[in-house]
Amino acid sequence: MKDKMPPFRRKKSGKSFPVKVCTLDAELEFNLEWRATGRDLFDLVCRTIGLRETWYFGLQYEDAKGFISWLKLDKKVQDQGISQQPTTPFMFLGKFYPEDVAEELVQEVTQHLFFLQVKQAILSMDIYCPPEASVLLASYAVQAKYGDYDESTYKPGMLASDDLLPQRVIDQYQMTPEMWEDRIKIWYADHRGMSRDEAEMEYLKIAQDLDMYGVNYFPINNKKDTELYLGVTALGLNIYEKDNKLTPKTTFTWSEIRHISFDDKKFIIKPVEKSSPNFVFFSQKVRMNKLILDLCIGNHDLFMRRRKPDSMEVQQMKAQAKEEKSRRQIERNKLAREKQLREAAEREKAAMEQRLLQYQEEIRLANEALKRSEETADLLAEKSRVAEEEAMLLSQKASEAEQEITRLRLGAMKVKAGGLDWLGGLGGSVPTP
Repeated sequence: MKDKMPPFRRKKSGKSFPVKVCTLDAELEFNLEWRATGRDLFDLVCRTIGLRETWYFGLQYEDAKGFISWLKLDKKVQDQGISQQPTTPFMFLGKFYPEDVAEELVQEVTQHLFFLQVKQAILSMDIYCPPEASVLLASYAVQAKYGDYDESTYKPGMLASDDLLPQRVIDQYQMTPEMWEDRIKIWYADHRGMSRDEAEMEYLKIAQDLDMYGVNYFPINNKKDTELYLGVTALGLNIYEKDNKLTPKTTFTWSEIRHISFDDKKFIIKPVEKSSPNFVFFSQKVRMNKLILDLCIGNHDLFMRRRKPDSMEVQQMKAQAKEEKSRRQIERNKLAREKQLREAAEREKAAMEQRLLQYQEEIRLANEALKRSEETADLLAEKSRVAEEEAMLLSQKASEAEQEITRLRLGAMKVKAGGLDWLGGLGGSVPTP
């Protein structure tokens, strides 16, 4: 009967095999030579994404036994227990954290990858973040994604599809999604003028002060079989009680540690001060001790490296980054100036259009007033004409009346004269009055 192949070894089907590497915002696929090492794959990924600050990162994968591991750079990929899948999946993640993000992170791509990783850790509650800090961090994440807050284009509910707050924070208060959005929007509006990389850096500067930031936790037991947690950080090793991952009960900085080693599941920390006792603990698996030691070595190396003058490579990167940042700032200032001029022109145009509408309204009202005046004048003229006609008619009637009166007087005089003549004919005399 033939021996079975180990579960982590796959049968050769050619000179290369496919792998998939996922960053937190992209998926990369490569065909690796069968004899390719972890270094070959790691360098290929770094070149593809333009990353030069490689010392913070690693390739993480789940092996055939379900254990989360970091790919060893000096060994063949195929010799590291990768699971049998059509395409081998790896996660490109930050393995070691900087002590001070503002001082250490040089490249924008490095900063962006850490921003995505820390944001995911906070939202998944792997890093505890209090409510107020969560809202502030959410506002920086929104600024990084959408740019400046614009009241004219912002619509309520615009952030509904974004994962911005840890569920623990949401559950802690009786607030609707609209209320949370309003809280975030208040901070978001204050970040106007902040570029994506500036917003991401502000996010990281706040996040790095959180108690669980940059800590790799491992369950351990001490000599008394008390359950504890070991935390591996950029500054050293922390020992936590089982129910408190925020405040360490014991801390060893890297400068205080003389030697670290393990024997099977037993792990030994020897302090520099020889009079101090060794700290001994026990892990659950030998593989866990190997991972702990790997993280200790990497963090210690970076700890010592930070306390030395920058290498020529880092100096060159910082100079290039400074030049690039200056160039981008000049470009942003230019764009901001153009935007200001454009907005000023648009405001002036709107003001002129408003004045034009106002003038048109004033002209319309003046025309209406003129029309009313003309109508009033015509009405007055008509009334004057009618009055004149009435006056003429009255004058005519008065004249006719005078004529009638005159006629009547004449008639009366004639009648009187005729009466006198009649009396004379009777031979009498009429006494004069």
